Amino acid sequence: MSRIPLKTSAKALALSAALLAALAMQSGRAHAQDLRTAVVAGGCFWCVEADFERVPGVVEVVSGFAGGTVPDPSYDQVVAGGTGHLEVVQITYDATILPYDQLLHLFLRSIDPLDAGGQFCDRGANYASAIFVETAQDRRTAEAALARASRDLGQQVVTPVRNAAPFYPAEAYHQDYYLSGDVILTRFGPRRKSVAYGLYRDACGRDERVEQLWGADAPFVPRGAG
Repeated sequence: MSRIPLKTSAKALALSAALLAALAMQSGRAHAQDLRTAVVAGGCFWCVEADFERVPGVVEVVSGFAGGTVPDPSYDQVVAGGTGHLEVVQITYDATILPYDQLLHLFLRSIDPLDAGGQFCDRGANYASAIFVETAQDRRTAEAALARASRDLGQQVVTPVRNAAPFYPAEAYHQDYYLSGDVILTRFGPRRKSVAYGLYRDACGRDERVEQLWGADAPFVPRGAG
């Protein structure tokens, strides 16, 4: 049996090692994540959470509150008014899959950015829409998204860009409300939370208004909702 010269064998081993290293780097890049968070207010946080948990690149959505002066508020406190907080969601997303500008594009087309008094059937300051930003670049991106939404609608949107504020998660009762099988008492009688959520969303007219505004550009509305 012929022998491979030691010099050639060493070269082959070095080449193999280099190839393995390159493959490892390529694999690492393929699976690398750029995890970031975005906080947005779009009225009922159940609905925004349900919408964005379907989006590729979104890792987690948590319902909560931001923008006010009361630390760690309860849902009842926020709804009662006087806290300054808005119902918001904190979206953790992979920016390599879902860039921030695309996230905001989807968000603005899932709400009524022309409404300054709340969202859909939910009225009052705590249901107003907003985009909270942490950096100057995020602000520029958000302002560009709002400008594009204004052009697309042919009207000036009123959703504001606000400075980042402490985020407070809502009670566990509100998380993944749209998925829960827990039975609660509603005005329709005992219903699972998931069913109650669907009844609420329909009664509130959210999808109908979003489709009226955005038409085929509404990303989360079943066609023919209006």
